[in-house]
Amino acid sequence: MTGFGKASGEINGKKVSIEIRSLNSKALDLNLRIPAQYKELEPKIRAIISELLDRGKIDVSASIDHPGDQKTATINKSLAIAYYKELNELNALMGNDTPDFLSHILRIPDVFINEKSDLNEEEQEAFLSLIRLACEQTHFFRAQEGNALSIDFASRIDAIRDALTEVPKFEEERIVALRERIIRNLEELKGQNVDQNRLEQEMIFYLEKLDISEEKVRLSNHLDYFLETMKVPRSGKKLGFIGQEIGREINTLGSKSNHTEMQKLVVEMKDNLEKIKEQVLNTL
Repeated sequence: MTGFGKASGEINGKKVSIEIRSLNSKALDLNLRIPAQYKELEPKIRAIISELLDRGKIDVSASIDHPGDQKTATINKSLAIAYYKELNELNALMGNDTPDFLSHILRIPDVFINEKSDLNEEEQEAFLSLIRLACEQTHFFRAQEGNALSIDFASRIDAIRDALTEVPKFEEERIVALRERIIRNLEELKGQNVDQNRLEQEMIFYLEKLDISEEKVRLSNHLDYFLETMKVPRSGKKLGFIGQEIGREINTLGSKSNHTEMQKLVVEMKDNLEKIKEQVLNTL
């Protein structure tokens, strides 16, 4: 489920900001981008996010806004001088004009030394508190989206149920049409040697095969179960399974209907179910 959360605060004279962005995923796919001085907290950060946000493709980024008069890095002067001498000697051997070596040296790794101090317990807890606050904001964002989805789900489940209640109106007409078709086919067989017992057995089997009473009951029960499960936390996967069962019953109704108006109702049910399935992927 998509979500966004942000939290900021002051830690040891520095403003620290946390941002969390979440997309739907079947498992927890966590990507952390945090300053080096907080890297030691990564296991605790992962544990907090796993507990509070459960799953999803989650990107966590942290930034530090240092005061203007506070140094965050120093230059490794001895290393920079060594690089300069080597580059100058190489340049002389190649007979080139002396370029601006300094701009190139400053891009070399390890020339800058990031100042890093050990985090005390208070600083660690302050940073983790910001992580928790950002998670809570993300959870609140998710909850708002979840409420909107639940309203949409309920509306579409009701639409499927309304279509289901229309099906019995056409069942008698369907049986009459089937009976007339069988009678016409029997009239074409007049004068031929027909095993009446076998014929009656085939007719009974055919009519039983087209009976949709069980499918209607099971579909209605699945719709009720879907609405009940919606109220249970972290039931996204279960809703997906129930949606599959609803689809099976709708497909069976369609294959047994043999009636134009009933087929239209089945198409309407399928349309609403497909929209439900798309959005179930965005639920926890």
